[in-house]
Amino acid sequence: MGWTPKYLIQNGAMIPWAEGRLHPHSMAVTYAATVFEGIRAYRHPTTGAYAIFRLDEHLARIAQGVKIMRFENPPTLDVMRAGILKLIPANDPDDDVYIRLQVLIDGPGHQGTRGPTGWTAVAIPRERSAGFNKGLSVGFSSWTRLSDNSSPPRVKAVANYHAGRLVTMQAQADGYDTALILNSQGKVSEAPGACLFIVRDGKLLTPNLNSDILESVTRDTVIAFAREMGLRVHEVPVDRTELYVADEVFLCGTGQELVPVTQVDRLQVGGGQPGPVTMRLQARYEALVRGTSDDHPEWRTKVEG
Repeated sequence: MGWTPKYLIQNGAMIPWAEGRLHPHSMAVTYAATVFEGIRAYRHPTTGAYAIFRLDEHLARIAQGVKIMRFENPPTLDVMRAGILKLIPANDPDDDVYIRLQVLIDGPGHQGTRGPTGWTAVAIPRERSAGFNKGLSVGFSSWTRLSDNSSPPRVKAVANYHAGRLVTMQAQADGYDTALILNSQGKVSEAPGACLFIVRDGKLLTPNLNSDILESVTRDTVIAFAREMGLRVHEVPVDRTELYVADEVFLCGTGQELVPVTQVDRLQVGGGQPGPVTMRLQARYEALVRGTSDDHPEWRTKVEG
């Protein structure tokens, strides 16, 4: 992946990459009044055509975030959808595309200011996780996960990701690839930017939505096709030590995709290698997002041009 972005969208206008502007006294800067989505467009290996994976679900989620954040007069989903579909061919990529869509308050104000509401979209290259094939080493963080009554994790708000940044920097200092976070009840929530699954005794377990996790589009995707593959999936509260005795562990998210975990708190997971169930699910996910499988065509939005 080495292509260079040429254009971005700011408040509906397609402008050269270098001309993107945001006032330093805007609410988006001074109070992190921004919600966002990370969205991927995949290139078909044979035809070279692009399709955006689960675009409408990402747009629906950003609308929920805008509602909870009480932004006034946001752009319509149709406007943002049309902009994204034009942005990809305008940048003339030669590999997969990562789209960062943001809705933000782009004027000055105070903590109660609700507008004016603007939006931006950028299309950039993004490499795969270094652990995609070999697996990740993770440790539990001493930081506690945000809760619905403080800074709701179901909102993909920029402000929420400061907590994930603290977790990530601690993980790096401790020698891990990334970290897992416990919620205020001591149950496992997720990793910074990724949801968690474990395989144990032939079952697939994942923290439920009340475990202070993001309502992840990728998690929903994995649950759906795992059940289609005949796996029993349980959305339940998960204890830390369940990962110690799990047969397999993996993370998933739009950015991470589906990545095995081979070590937790320096304890080997299973045989210490990416497990067979994880690799089957990873291959299935790859086929679905890239369009080499004909299943779930409703999840792929074709990009023209």
